[in-house]
Amino acid sequence: MTRKHNFSAGPAALPEAVLARAAEEMLDWHGKGLSIMEMSHRSPEFVSVAEAAEQDLRDLMDIPANYKVLFLQGGATSQFGMVPMNLLRGAGTADYIDTGIWSAKAMQEASRYTRVGLVASTQGENYTRVPAQAELTLNPEAAYVHYTSNETIGGLEFDYVPETGEVPLVVDMSSDILARPIDVSRYGLIYAGAQKNIGPAGLTVVIVREELLGNTLPGTPTMFDYKVHADADSMNNTPPTFAWYMTGLVFKWLKEQGGVEGIARLNERKASSLYAAIDASDFYANPIAPANRSIMNVPFTLADSALDKLFLERAEQAGLLNLKGHRSVGGMRASIYNAVSQDSVDALIAFMQEFERTAG
Repeated sequence: MTRKHNFSAGPAALPEAVLARAAEEMLDWHGKGLSIMEMSHRSPEFVSVAEAAEQDLRDLMDIPANYKVLFLQGGATSQFGMVPMNLLRGAGTADYIDTGIWSAKAMQEASRYTRVGLVASTQGENYTRVPAQAELTLNPEAAYVHYTSNETIGGLEFDYVPETGEVPLVVDMSSDILARPIDVSRYGLIYAGAQKNIGPAGLTVVIVREELLGNTLPGTPTMFDYKVHADADSMNNTPPTFAWYMTGLVFKWLKEQGGVEGIARLNERKASSLYAAIDASDFYANPIAPANRSIMNVPFTLADSALDKLFLERAEQAGLLNLKGHRSVGGMRASIYNAVSQDSVDALIAFMQEFERTAG
């Protein structure tokens, strides 16, 4: 079979080497005579897989020892509620920066548990840029400050880490975790759904400073308590074992690419080449301020939207899949996560240039 170019926003492309290894081990994991999916999550074999995955992530992100790494279920959307349940700690408000659909959803869910302080918003500018540090109206009494580092749908990415003083910083990093190096110590909590840069859907990674654990809202369900998961090594109940195993393979693959530093160089090259092709044409356009253009999600429009359907049809015929933009914004979107190769991006650029020549 021929693998096609997958630009899906999530579930997204996985490294071919990871898929090949998983296929080899599917029926018989390391000579045990059964699949990893059939093992007890408490068996020594699976515990070794889980421990290796956590250590590899700690190595890749240089996670300090005073942070817990949790492998949870429920997607990043569940974290919209779990964050205030666990981090309010008696405060009457939490601050949020509004930069798009996902940050707005996080705000909406948090409002069920506390008063949401709007630190800044670029909604009036159609979310085409990130508010600058000087625009942030921070409340020193807030329990935490939340932001979304990369808005998957809008293709908008923070070009800085907000300074929040003594107030813990919380980030939804679902779309750009492991895309470039970060300083974990600047955050109180990082969370990310797996299905973009980490592994298959079904797993959510939470990285949380230990001092923030153990003071949940009254009535918080047991399975929504970070400390419960931290104390049980993320095995208070049966975890998504196959997704955890696949995630571990992705981490090992990332190390082989030179770690996060190595993959960051590839990501910058991919994004730069695609944006350069868009900017060089009057037929395509990207609405985001250049400083805030995402290196993971690249939205673009055609000069004549009546050609959108034809573009997508021809793209699929050319083996370029999942380029349709989100229904809320329209146009096109190429998600070029870690597992998407430069060859795939080059194929997209060549197709775009040929489409402009023949249909423009």
